[in-house]
Amino acid sequence: MSEPVSPLDLTALEAVADAAEAAAAAATNLPELATERRRWTGDDSAIAHANRSIKALPGADKAQAGRNMGAVKQRVFAAFDQARTALEAKAESERLAEETVDVTLPTDRRRPGARHPLELLQERIADVFTAMGWTIAEGPELEAEWFNFDALNFGPDHPARQMQDTFFVNPPGSGLVMRTHTSPVQARVLLDQGVPCYVAVPGKVFRTDELDATHTPVFHQVEGLAVDKHLTMAHLRGTLDHLANAMFGAGVTTRLRPSFFPFTEPSAEMDLLCFICRGKDPQCRTCGGSGWIEWGGCGMVDPNVLMACGVDPHEYQGFAFGMGIERTLMFRNGVQDMRDMVEGDVRFSMNYGVGI
Repeated sequence: MSEPVSPLDLTALEAVADAAEAAAAAATNLPELATERRRWTGDDSAIAHANRSIKALPGADKAQAGRNMGAVKQRVFAAFDQARTALEAKAESERLAEETVDVTLPTDRRRPGARHPLELLQERIADVFTAMGWTIAEGPELEAEWFNFDALNFGPDHPARQMQDTFFVNPPGSGLVMRTHTSPVQARVLLDQGVPCYVAVPGKVFRTDELDATHTPVFHQVEGLAVDKHLTMAHLRGTLDHLANAMFGAGVTTRLRPSFFPFTEPSAEMDLLCFICRGKDPQCRTCGGSGWIEWGGCGMVDPNVLMACGVDPHEYQGFAFGMGIERTLMFRNGVQDMRDMVEGDVRFSMNYGVGI
């Protein structure tokens, strides 16, 4: 609490004003100035006490006391207002200096974005077939059971029709499934466009597999279908060799092993010449020393499939093949765990940038 000062003692009041002006001038920042202002003009200041004591003075002295207090308060408040204006200007100047950006300095560019490598690989595969004169076709992921199974010669008791292998869509008996392969597009293309036809079908498919290093319930395939007069297994083999060269480099060929698929006859498993050792290293970890890596399935289109789609199998023949795009990416780029492709970690995609 400040020492009491009489409102009639002009000399003492001016001494208070001088001290207040000095305090305002000495403040170096706005918080410090606010503290000094409360000290010299607040309820517990000498000026406030002197002002409150006027009411106790005789009537003849109140006018003089009021004039004294008015002059002193004007000096004190003016001093603090002037100091506040100066400190605000100083703070603004300092802030501008700190936030100044030199637009002439070189800048660090943002890292380019990345597209998912599976999408990029699908586009590259599509480019290979487009360059061969084929067209790219698409089909629905929610597929009619007839297109997914019946049109492709799957018998009513085929294991693939069981719920442990296929996602069926409610209600039961709806006749809808999440497509288990891209092969249904074969039937759709033949019914819509007729023959001859040469189409490649990259797309997403669904199986009831557990997610692990080599399996995922949602993955991608590319299907190839060619139907024309006089097509043979030799045309199929040449197409597969061309695709293998485009994906894995010159000199990588394929081989066919007898197999069975409901929609092709004859059918074959397709193996890829090991692109690491080219079949010359019995210790190769990629191919296990065999020189070959399983890549997909293929064969000549079964006549029953052609007939189901309104194509005369005596006049037209066709071949079809399919392989997993995830598997192809694992081979091409050394991906060890399929879960890396689906977990959404941007660091995985950044390895591929915007091209592959």
